[in-house]
Amino acid sequence: MIYRVCKTFEIENGHMLSKHPGRCRLPHGHSRTVELVIASDHLDDNDMVCDFKSLKLAVEDYLDQYDHALMINSNDPFLKTIPEQYKTRLIVLENEDPTTEVLARRIYEYVSAQIKAGGSYIDPNGNTFTLPTHLTLERVRVSETSSSWAEYGLE
Repeated sequence: MIYRVCKTFEIENGHMLSKHPGRCRLPHGHSRTVELVIASDHLDDNDMVCDFKSLKLAVEDYLDQYDHALMINSNDPFLKTIPEQYKTRLIVLENEDPTTEVLARRIYEYVSAQIKAGGSYIDPNGNTFTLPTHLTLERVRVSETSSSWAEYGLE
């Protein structure tokens, strides 16, 4: 048997899909939901897969870079037309469009690395929270709208 937990985050995010034939090639945004599904074959000393606070502390700064940011392909011809004042919240992806699938993969790779490293985090009250290395990140699901999502993870 296996235990699973899911932690959900919300971010407001824009992107431009240079390879798209329709309107998605233009700047537009989404209210995204990011779900992390973590599994373990046993519970910890607190009878948890892991503390949800550990997950929050592990990813909040990483996800914040995407919040109210515009993602764009480095090959997008519109990149050079973006005004300088907006570049503080601009994320340029090398040679790939910032699709929801790509965002799910990027988040998956980051969280997996945090688990593998046994990341330790301190909350504002000085409490330490850790992501145990035995955890498995099964998948990251990123919703683009209420009716569409992309997922990246284990088979």
